[in-house]
Amino acid sequence: MTPLIDVIFLLLLFFMLSSTFSKFAEIEISSATSGASASAEPVERIFIQIGAERVTLNGETLTLDDLSARIGTGQALVSLDADTSAQRLVDLLVILRGRDGLTVTVLE
Repeated sequence: MTPLIDVIFLLLLFFMLSSTFSKFAEIEISSATSGASASAEPVERIFIQIGAERVTLNGETLTLDDLSARIGTGQALVSLDADTSAQRLVDLLVILRGRDGLTVTVLE
């Protein structure tokens, strides 16, 4: 019985030392809700539609690289097409992340 316990502890030690514990990056997403309070001063809103092959900013078709240069401060409303993949959405959110004065809302 004791050799079995020794083997179990050795296996436990091996798996604990050989595994990696990594922290994945997080991207905050706020969902659009009804009844949100309106702010006192008007905010510039931009509307982004994203699909598998296209990205539009206020109705104008762009690439993701061009979109990065065209976005300033305000509120970005992101609408997803039915064919949008999760990776495509994450690529967009990475571009929008970290901009001062820009809030991103993903519409359902």
